[in-house]
Amino acid sequence: MLHLHHLENSRSFRIIWLLEELEVDYQLTCYERTKAYLAPDNLKKIHPLGHAPILEVNERPLIESGFIIEYLLKHYDKEHQFKPTEDNESAWEDYTFWLHFAEASVMPLLVMRLVFTKVVERSPMLIRPVSKGIQKQVENSMIESNLTTMLNMMEQQLQHNHWFAGEAFSAADIQMHFVVVAAKARAGLSSGNYANLLNWLKRCEERPAFKRSEEKGGRLQF
Repeated sequence: MLHLHHLENSRSFRIIWLLEELEVDYQLTCYERTKAYLAPDNLKKIHPLGHAPILEVNERPLIESGFIIEYLLKHYDKEHQFKPTEDNESAWEDYTFWLHFAEASVMPLLVMRLVFTKVVERSPMLIRPVSKGIQKQVENSMIESNLTTMLNMMEQQLQHNHWFAGEAFSAADIQMHFVVVAAKARAGLSSGNYANLLNWLKRCEERPAFKRSEEKGGRLQF
């Protein structure tokens, strides 16, 4: 029995999407964020960290979207529809790289940008100029140039590939989708600079399983 605990506007959307692609039966429980844009405390009753996604497998809670994706593919993707085999070394390497790149490299920068934006928004008026100054320094020294380099690398990967792992859609695309949606909202992807990424995003969101995921879990909004 699979039971997914999904938090709105979060990484857990990935798992809904993969479950829909796999066409397996599962139970879905959806949670709204608090006024502070955090996960509600009752998720901690399911797993001590209280983060989404949480996938209960026979009441055993699994966390971390990358791990959950690999678990589901191991047990439910026997035909290797969504993960290249090691026999196709180039596609397997691309798949594995982008699956990990999403959370290890680019998401920390996007989360940092979001956090400093929220800090400025919630700062009292008297200290808001100070918080804006700190935000600008962090942007200039740590975020902007590194994020641009990573987005350019993503754009280049899709210049000669239909999907991130080559010509076949894979779970790496599901993992990367959240990144690109967040980047579109927080980094301003334009068709002039990132046409390949935006076309890829359109292909992702035209998939029937993606549309079913939005019906069940809501549209990602940043």
